[in-house]
Amino acid sequence: MPSITEPKLISGNANQPLARSVAKRMSMHRGTAMGLVDARVERFNDGEIFVEVYENVRGEDMFIIQPTSNPANDNLMELLIISDTLRRSSAARVTAVIPYFGYARQDRRTKARTPISAKLVANMISGSGIERVLTMDLHAAQIQGFFDIPVDNLYASPIFALDVKHHFKDCLSDVMVISPDVGGVARARELAKRIGAPLAIVDKRREKPGEVAEMTVIGNVEGKKCIIVDDICDTAGTLCKAAEVLMEHGATEVHSYITHGVMSGPAVERVSKSVMKSLVITDSIEATDEVRNAPNIRIVPTAPMFAQAILNIWGGTSVSSLFDHGTLEPLYEGMYS
Repeated sequence: MPSITEPKLISGNANQPLARSVAKRMSMHRGTAMGLVDARVERFNDGEIFVEVYENVRGEDMFIIQPTSNPANDNLMELLIISDTLRRSSAARVTAVIPYFGYARQDRRTKARTPISAKLVANMISGSGIERVLTMDLHAAQIQGFFDIPVDNLYASPIFALDVKHHFKDCLSDVMVISPDVGGVARARELAKRIGAPLAIVDKRREKPGEVAEMTVIGNVEGKKCIIVDDICDTAGTLCKAAEVLMEHGATEVHSYITHGVMSGPAVERVSKSVMKSLVITDSIEATDEVRNAPNIRIVPTAPMFAQAILNIWGGTSVSSLFDHGTLEPLYEGMYS
């Protein structure tokens, strides 16, 4: 078997712009041109997925870039079938790069006779021949334990810290980080520590999924520029309501930093009409034209971080070094100078 000489990238249809950006960044880091492996991922008339790889991948270290975002089931099946294709083509190792891990919100049984779908998906991924997973901001950290293979979970907070320090550099003392619920306090605290800001919490009570019955602010936000931090923005109902409550409690501005912009249904319209001055999301999920054209939504790139993480995995060096925004700053040079 030939020795592994370089990492090779392949992408499904979920987020090809991100995959191409990662390949471009890796080309810059390595000083040699890298592209995506030539392949086709298509559907038969009945919706079945078919994959064909046109390049030799025997003995290679393969990285599949494929978030399992909407349509989650199609994108998940693409990931599994691409992995099976690579294993049957004698790839030496297959790593799944899943910027957004779908089904992560189904990580526990909240009531009787319900599934733990995140565990089922983890079993499917492991069973397809994938040997390692690289993802970002899992909804629940314990999902890493659902896998019997290594899982590297990157964090968006170092990127967000660079962005906040750049855009709020003249008024950083007025910034306050907000967790939109009690469960997200650890995530919000992480960003607050990085930028040296205080922390407050919006406590929400749900009557049923998708609806928010009542919200209470824990902490004094009067006169503050509030930054709401969360991992997922789906329909944006909670987010927009939290922004209203913060403004009612005396906040001067409300901004949001959300890792995964799912942006389902009325989300973009809600954000556009809300009191939020800006919503910052990453490109872990490919943005629709509606999202890209929204006046108060901004997208920050994750390609520099994922490119370096892939190179570190390939080279056998530390991935956790990317948890430090000081390490990331050179990767984002020019963006936040």
